[in-house]
Order: sequence, then C-alpha cells, then structure tokens
Amino acid sequence: MGTLTIATFMTLDGVMQAPGGPDEDRDGGFEHGGWSFPYFSEDMGDVINDAFAKAEAILLGRRTYEIFAASWPNFPDKDDPVASRLNTLPKYVVSTTLEKADWEPTTIVRGDVPAEVAKLKGQHAGEIQVHGSAGLAQTLHTHRLIDEYRLFIEPVVLGTGKRLFEPGTAATALRLVESRPMGKGAVLAAYQPAGKPTYGEFQMEEGFGLPDT
Repeated sequence: MGTLTIATFMTLDGVMQAPGGPDEDRDGGFEHGGWSFPYFSEDMGDVINDAFAKAEAILLGRRTYEIFAASWPNFPDKDDPVASRLNTLPKYVVSTTLEKADWEPTTIVRGDVPAEVAKLKGQHAGEIQVHGSAGLAQTLHTHRLIDEYRLFIEPVVLGTGKRLFEPGTAATALRLVESRPMGKGAVLAAYQPAGKPTYGEFQMEEGFGLPDT
C-alpha cells in the first residue's frame, strides 16, 4: 500500500493559493500571487529535492497540473532533481473537464475521486505526492486519504485566498513528526493524522493563577 503526502507552501493564515507567481491563480480576484518568493531559501530547496527523490507517482488537481505541464517539460536542466522526477514519474490529474493530457506519462482521474485515489494507493508501493492543488487536497483530507501533510509555513498573512483547511473541513487531530526552521523565516512542519480531536477542560484550582502582590 502506497502512502499519500500533500506538500504545499502556506501562509500563517492558511492560504496556499498562487505561491509561485502573480498570474499563477487569480481565481476569486486573488491579487497576492507570488507571496512565497521572498521566503525561499537554499535549505528549503534541499528539503524539496530530497522529497521528490522519494516520489513514486504525482497526483495533481487540474489547475496545478496545467501550470506544471506548461513549465516543467521546458526546464533547461533535464537532470534537475525536481524536473527530472516530474517529467518522468507517472502523473495523475483529477479533472472532469480535461479531455487530454499531453505531459507524458499522465492518466486523467475521473468519477468517484476518493475511490479512485484509494485504488491508486493500492497500486503503488511507494509515495504518491500531491503538490499544491487546494481543491483536491481538501477532498482528500475530508475522506482521510492523506498520510502526511508537509507544510512550509511562511511568515506572511494575506487575509484572502484558497486555504488548505477551509471552514467546515473535517475535524482531525494531527501528530507532529518533523519541524525545522528554514533560512528565511519559514518553518517546515510535517504532520500525520492522529484520529479525531480529543477535548478537555482546564480547571481553576487553588494556587493556580497570578501570585499575590
């Protein structure tokens, strides 16, 4: 059984829309595209390269797929750790409207997306990676198909944009499995699902509170 990971850049208020450039995704009138650029560092690049080395397949939403397909096949360094993996690994794009996918090897995923993704996890023994793809990520989270969330949390607040966890998302507890500060203020935080949230209550006990003055 394969493992499914989601990797994304994310603002402090949870936005993951258009981190790479102004025109990457203007849905909803989004005007903050390219917000991630100031925080990209050499050590972040090393983490990303290491992650792609573990990939066995790539799963993307339609918009992210089209962005990737328009750029990565033309990347000048064919041996680049990211480009070489993206251009050669099996790719799956989730779409109800895409008629063909020319970035080989690509398979279009239609129909019952959670069921189809569950099948993919059964077909691959290694890591299936989702990059970006906010809408797809939310669907996968709702159906508890994500095995690890790898978040580059960056020190910026935008107040608008597509979020990894939108209001009304499935309540989930997460377990921190890795954390690492990056060179320009971002933090890598990797989480794995830990079942449903648990709850408690802080009790005010004698001696609890501010000291007498």
